[in-house]
Amino acid sequence: MRKEEKVQIIENIAAQLEQTPDFYIADISGLNADKTAQFRRQCFEKEIKLIVVKNTLLRKALESRNYSDAASLIPALEGPTAIMLTSTPNAPAKLIKEFAKDNGKPVLKGAIVQDCTYVGADQLETLVNIKSKQELIADIVALLQSPAKNVISALQSSAGGKLAGIVKTLSEKE
Repeated sequence: MRKEEKVQIIENIAAQLEQTPDFYIADISGLNADKTAQFRRQCFEKEIKLIVVKNTLLRKALESRNYSDAASLIPALEGPTAIMLTSTPNAPAKLIKEFAKDNGKPVLKGAIVQDCTYVGADQLETLVNIKSKQELIADIVALLQSPAKNVISALQSSAGGKLAGIVKTLSEKE
């Protein structure tokens, strides 16, 4: 590979890492062609971009963008490496866990998710439990709706009739 081609690949990887700041690096070696195709298909369905890269090119791409946490990922860049880019922080972790259950691979090498670095396969469960922005918003909405639902159900219950009568009496006095 010529130097110009390598520079172009490094710039391309760095641009993709900048567009999707949450990414995982994994080892998918050892999967046969059918399993690899199946894994790639599942990545596509879950809107995860899977790119197999050379470790030195990925390291240079990380260094070129001055990722502060990239230094801790450098030791994980040994052996075959695939980058998983996503806009949903926990989607790759869930896919890795689900697919590895039956096939033994892929193995998580590391990840940078929501400005935090995770290194090693032992971090997979932590990454699976990270909530996405949409899940956090749904939790907040559910918490905000709970008191309103309690008031409405109290008003609609048999005791609510008395409470509604008291509220009506108080409003008529004014």
